Amino acid sequence: MKFAANLSLLWPELPFLDRFDAAAAAGFDAVEVLFPYDMAAPEILSAMRRSTMRMVLINAPPPNYTGGLRGFAARPDGTDRFRYDMKRVFRYAEALGAGLIHVMAGEAEGEDAFDTMVANLKWASRQAPKGVTLTIEPLNGKDMPGYFLNSYPLAAKVLDAVKKPNVRLQYDTYHAQVIHGDAVDIWKRYGLRAAHVQLGDAPGRVAPGDGQINFSAFFNAMRETGYDGWISAEYKPGSRQTEDSLGWFKKLRVS
Repeated sequence: MKFAANLSLLWPELPFLDRFDAAAAAGFDAVEVLFPYDMAAPEILSAMRRSTMRMVLINAPPPNYTGGLRGFAARPDGTDRFRYDMKRVFRYAEALGAGLIHVMAGEAEGEDAFDTMVANLKWASRQAPKGVTLTIEPLNGKDMPGYFLNSYPLAAKVLDAVKKPNVRLQYDTYHAQVIHGDAVDIWKRYGLRAAHVQLGDAPGRVAPGDGQINFSAFFNAMRETGYDGWISAEYKPGSRQTEDSLGWFKKLRVS
C-alpha cells in the first residue's frame, strides 16, 4: 500500500509550505492538496522538491472566494464556467505533476443535472492532459446539502454513462460511511471502479480508528480486490498535533 497525506487538513498547526516536510518526516510517500490555486505553482514545486514529495491529486474547480458554489460539473447553468475553470485546473495539474483531478459536481438535482455532468465529464476527458485521470466522489448531504453526486449508485450510473477510461471513482471512507452506513460493504460493491482512496473515520472525519469504521476489515477488503492506487489520509486531527493522530499509520507501516 502506498500512502499520501492531505495537506489541506493535516498539519494545520504548520504554515502550508512546511507541511510537505512534515509529511515526508512522518513517512508518507506523496501528498494531495484540495485547492492549491491561491499559491503560485513554483512555490509549491519548491516545497515538493525540498521534501521529495510528489503531488497525486488536486480538486476542481478553483474555489470561488465571493461565496459562489463549490463545483459546476452537474449544473445546467454552469457549463461555461465549468469549462473555463477546468482549463486553469489542467494547467495547475501539469505544473505540479498531479495525475488525479477530483471534479466536483456542485449543487443540482434531476435528469438535466445528470445529463450535464455526463456531457461535461466527456468534454473534460478529451481535454485532460495525457496521463491525468479525472475522479468523481460522492459527498454526503449532511456536510454538503444539495450536492448532486450524493451516493455511490449514482456515481456508478454517471461512470457507466461517461464510459471513458480516464474518468473513475474516488472512494472516501468517511463519506461512504455517512451516506450508506457501511464503508466496507460499499468498497466491496464499488471498489473496483476506484482510482483513488481517501481515509477518514465517521462521525466527524476523524482519524482512522477513532470512529465507527472497521478499518482492519476495510484494508483487508482493499487487499482482496487488488487495489494498488494511492491511499490518502484526509481527516481532521482535531486538538491533537497531527503526529499524535498517526497511530493507525504507524501500525500499518510495521505490519
